[in-house]
Amino acid sequence: MNARDPRGEAQALVGGGLAARVLEPSPPAVVDEWFADDPVAAPGPPGVPVVSPIPGADLTWADWVAGHPERAEWARERWLGPHRRLVAPGPAFAETRLAVHRLAAYVISPARRRANGKIGLRWTLGGLGTPFFGRDEQVRLQDGVLVRQRGATADAAAPATLAQAAALVLGGPPDIASAEGFDVPPAGDPDAALAIDPASAALLADWFGFAHSVLEELRADPALAEPSRVQLWPEHFDAAVDGVVSRAGRAIFGASPGDDAVAEPYLYVLPPDPGAVAPGELWNAESFRGAILPLSGFGGADDQRAAALAFLRGRRDALHSSP
Repeated sequence: MNARDPRGEAQALVGGGLAARVLEPSPPAVVDEWFADDPVAAPGPPGVPVVSPIPGADLTWADWVAGHPERAEWARERWLGPHRRLVAPGPAFAETRLAVHRLAAYVISPARRRANGKIGLRWTLGGLGTPFFGRDEQVRLQDGVLVRQRGATADAAAPATLAQAAALVLGGPPDIASAEGFDVPPAGDPDAALAIDPASAALLADWFGFAHSVLEELRADPALAEPSRVQLWPEHFDAAVDGVVSRAGRAIFGASPGDDAVAEPYLYVLPPDPGAVAPGELWNAESFRGAILPLSGFGGADDQRAAALAFLRGRRDALHSSP
């Protein structure tokens, strides 16, 4: 694996006449309240038009690719636009999801937490990873391979066990203590084989890429006031953004790859005051008071992203109109 700079790669592709924005974290490491860059709102040269993965900029990546069709697959695999389609998970997906969840909770996130106290992750090409921290360091899972990038170098290995993964990233055993108090899967035997099916890992990566693409567009909508950053939380293992939707406060909009209650990937909305919404067609979740849209409920749509955004915006608007 090579060391990566996603924004730099995109900038080199479009040239100096545009300022490139992406969905992945990029170096250098940032020291502010977030200890992370904001990929879709990164600063750039004044007066230079912006090409962005979300609408509202000077042009979108889909616009740019229309004039550079030979770069369509490059943009597609990075969830910049045009977008690939999600497919239904196979029988090995749940086991792979659990294995990657354990890696995220006990190995990848702790590497960032030890540097700055933050645990949030992001989607990265072919998987998930940390924002850059410390001396331009990042830990990520890319195409089933664990990568520890430091500056211009990167060490990589396929994580056969949790113990081997921790040795590469943390220089010791898995960080089990940092996950205490969180609703995470048990660490289990650190020397047991990690069951990561390549096709399922690719779908998991695509799910989180899709989620970040959709949630960043929702975040950019003025109807979501004071939005947070989009982050991938290692404890619940979902991507989410929150923002003010009513006098009751902040709602959470997220995307889970599935859990004990819902086996397949799903989108969800958690109202500021779950007790104030009545169960029904609009608020249909059974394991919590809120709304869900499973992948099977929009996977057949002609435009999966449009269907996902319609679901999220519909619940947001319903909360806006509630007392």
